[in-house]
Amino acid sequence: MLTTAIFPSRYVQGRGALEQLGVELSRFGGKALALLDPFADDHLGASLEKACAGHVECLKVRFAGECCDEEIGRLVTLAGDSQPQVIVGMGGGKALDTAKALAHELGLPVAVVPTLASSDAPCSALSVIYTAEGAFKRYLILPRNPDLVLVDSQVIAQAPARFLVSGMGDALATWFEAEDCRIRGAANMTGRPGPRTAHALARLCYDTLLEYGPLALQACRQQVVTPALEHVIEANTLLSGLGFESGGLAAAHAIHNGFTALDETHDYWHGEKVAFGVLSMLMLRDSEPALIDEVYTFCIAIGLPVTLADIGLSEVGDDYLLRAAELACAVGESIHNEPFPVDARSVLAAMRTADAEGRRRLELAK
Repeated sequence: MLTTAIFPSRYVQGRGALEQLGVELSRFGGKALALLDPFADDHLGASLEKACAGHVECLKVRFAGECCDEEIGRLVTLAGDSQPQVIVGMGGGKALDTAKALAHELGLPVAVVPTLASSDAPCSALSVIYTAEGAFKRYLILPRNPDLVLVDSQVIAQAPARFLVSGMGDALATWFEAEDCRIRGAANMTGRPGPRTAHALARLCYDTLLEYGPLALQACRQQVVTPALEHVIEANTLLSGLGFESGGLAAAHAIHNGFTALDETHDYWHGEKVAFGVLSMLMLRDSEPALIDEVYTFCIAIGLPVTLADIGLSEVGDDYLLRAAELACAVGESIHNEPFPVDARSVLAAMRTADAEGRRRLELAK
């Protein structure tokens, strides 16, 4: 059997890593276009300029807020005027995905500088494209992974802890989805099954979350960098990115995609919705009770959603929730990588059961 794994070309992580950005960018040329989301522009723009000084000329552009075709088109026009040799994305997941899509359109290398450890977007050869209104539209599969991923752990530590928790929710799906893809022999993001390396990294991601997640959360709340926080940043960013991309996606992310069509969920972050997708997936795949207990215990300990109410769906009927389940089961969705047949009614049942179990556990914890 032919297997394939893909990786970013260079990964840099640690306290003060941002200071090395100019040196790292100079390997690609002397002129960069940097797309910064509003937080990065307001709080780290000066640090970016300082890091680049003497190494690379950098044009800063402020991200408009949504990774959509309209925003990518706007940036292509801007880049045509400045003629950069490398694209830089700095900020949260949508800004990074937009930078990757822009670099693809221009045929340029891309450097990714996340300010959050809130998803596994930074390392992947993938951009998630939304509509201008924020609903999931499509996956844009890119021909290569980022040429550089640079993560400053102190920047991550200064972000609200909810972002780190959301990243753990996204990373939590990695092993479960990769494992079901392995059992099915399903394709990863390259269109081929992943190798043992990918599945081992996915398992390491899960084990790291359970071992260090609560301690990392405490460090982030104090806005300090500790070894535990470094481990979880790596799990959220690198291990989850490698695990999902080379291991494969399955039910959890498909359920997330269904949720994005429900307006009530739009105030909740990607990893928060994925986390509830994981709990639904555990019910859908008939997981062992001990494993279900382990995952619920972890989610409650770090504050991930365990009920529909936790993602804004407290008062929704089955007909409304079925809309999300039907979208999760659309032709071509990753839920069909599960090693058993799946339909919308089964997904709805799994969602309702996951919600009921979450409510039961929260009630017991009072």
